[in-house]
Amino acid sequence: MKRFLFISIFSILTLACTGAQQRTSQAAAELSFSFTRLSGSASNQFAVWVEDSQGRYMKTLYATRYTATGGWKRRETSIPVWVKKSGLANLTNSQIDAVTGATPRTGELTYTWDGTDLNGTAVPSGDYFLILEGTLRWENQVLYRAPIRFGRGAAAAEVSVEYTGEAGNDRNMIKDVKARTLR
Repeated sequence: MKRFLFISIFSILTLACTGAQQRTSQAAAELSFSFTRLSGSASNQFAVWVEDSQGRYMKTLYATRYTATGGWKRRETSIPVWVKKSGLANLTNSQIDAVTGATPRTGELTYTWDGTDLNGTAVPSGDYFLILEGTLRWENQVLYRAPIRFGRGAAAAEVSVEYTGEAGNDRNMIKDVKARTLR
């Protein structure tokens, strides 16, 4: 009887862990957009990150290397919302390296969130935002917010956009932003 009870408890724990792993590996959200590299200085910087429904920072999916590796100190207008939200000033070099890359070439870009937080822990089902901030040129900024629902009834809603400054033609740096949940 004791052996059977041990096997049953072990089986239940194994199934529970497997279910959690499946949820984490199957739950994902994706943010895609068209990126056009601008010529000239003080442009082409962007970051993609996740916030919970209360606006609390969860995880960075990507940030341009220039800003993340110190450019934010030389040019305070370079993706300032992400710099503040991510706590960039307190991150280690390895944490920064994990989310940065060279500024991409012109084309379609996609960033995927695996449903985990900064520590790699699966987040609970609920409402989140995929955020995309871009520095178009100097103080001209764009901020996209894509609401998504994770877990039961997973869905993505319309992406909102807010511009700061006189962006003019530079608004074409980031366009056609779309969000979707993946199962």
